[in-house]
Amino acid sequence: MNPTIYVAGVGMTQFGKHVGRSLESLAAEALDAALKDAGASKDGLAQVFYSGVTQGGLQGQFAIPGQVVLTKLGLVSRPVWNVENACASGTSAFQLAVQALRSGACDVALAIGAEKMNIEDKRRAFALFEGGWDVSAAEENAVRLLALGEGVDVPAGSESDRPYTRFMAIYAAMCRFWMKTFGTTQRQLAAVSAKNHMHSVHNALSQYREPFTIEQVLAAPPITYPLTLPMCSPLSDGAAAVIVCNEAGLKRLDGDRRRAIRVAATAITTGTMRAATDFDLAVCRRAGRMAYEQAGLGAQDVSVVEVHDASAMGEIMAVEYLGLAPMGGAGRAAEAGELSIGGRVPVNPSGGLECKGHPIGATGLGQIHELVTQLRGEAGLRQVEGAKVALQENGGGSTGYEEAVVTVNIFTR
Repeated sequence: MNPTIYVAGVGMTQFGKHVGRSLESLAAEALDAALKDAGASKDGLAQVFYSGVTQGGLQGQFAIPGQVVLTKLGLVSRPVWNVENACASGTSAFQLAVQALRSGACDVALAIGAEKMNIEDKRRAFALFEGGWDVSAAEENAVRLLALGEGVDVPAGSESDRPYTRFMAIYAAMCRFWMKTFGTTQRQLAAVSAKNHMHSVHNALSQYREPFTIEQVLAAPPITYPLTLPMCSPLSDGAAAVIVCNEAGLKRLDGDRRRAIRVAATAITTGTMRAATDFDLAVCRRAGRMAYEQAGLGAQDVSVVEVHDASAMGEIMAVEYLGLAPMGGAGRAAEAGELSIGGRVPVNPSGGLECKGHPIGATGLGQIHELVTQLRGEAGLRQVEGAKVALQENGGGSTGYEEAVVTVNIFTR
């Protein structure tokens, strides 16, 4: 029987453009906040799992990024693992920390992620995303995925002349595929985006905090049809940290034990070469089933959700695959207010990746920060009333017609 594991402390920086700050200063801010939150000391962190994806490509630190950053923070003479799992790196680090605790290897562990993605040459930064699939078959991958969007009329003037990652074009193709298959509309995508922008207004750690209406989202500059700029996550700098412990570790911490949040499930699985229409075999659905089974809960029990909305389409797909809405139903649910704070099952009360930001290695840990805050009842004006069960989904990379990896975690009070 698995021992009970707790999130004892969380900390994060504001995600955004931190051009004048070093990577280690961002990591230090997140770590200090998590230590204070948990009532922990650096000396008590027995194992560390560091999540960073872009340091090699953007700063030239291709090896030992965790050791380089953490040594500057005074975390020395302990095991450090560097974790890279594309956009799911942060929660992969978290899940490895949980596994270390369950194995009995330690009583207190740290998962921490940090990125500095904003550089002058945006094309170079966007090019990093091309490493998120099999680079030896990149053009073959693109042809297969972009073909999903064929057969939908694309209005004139709906393509940006500014640089953006090809993964946004693939998200757009997925949008068009959902339009053909389920009747999802551009207005429903805009409803998802407007909801998240409204949520972000009350999150001081969000990169963007400007409210948008559905009409404003639709009228915004295009990326590629049907996506407009507010529907897509930005390049972000930032860091986030999560301290986890077992019962013995929790007793040694000085924090308020009543604020510890239970880890009810951690699940991770890898994409397959399924057919595009084999929705029941989708990697996100499979990871969700694993997590629900571990927790002994179902979609109907979930109070609050953070999902990987690198675009508004990402939220729609995740909500449907996780059983929070029927296939083809997430867009309608968003339009009806069911996924807003105060609705049936609030999704991305933080503002999501579209607004809070997406510093790849820190993204999943930032999602955990939000859900722990929600379960503690400490989210202020974005608080989901009566939140008791929180679900997190974090995906990364591309295999076949889906993400290369998806992690799903469930937390309870």
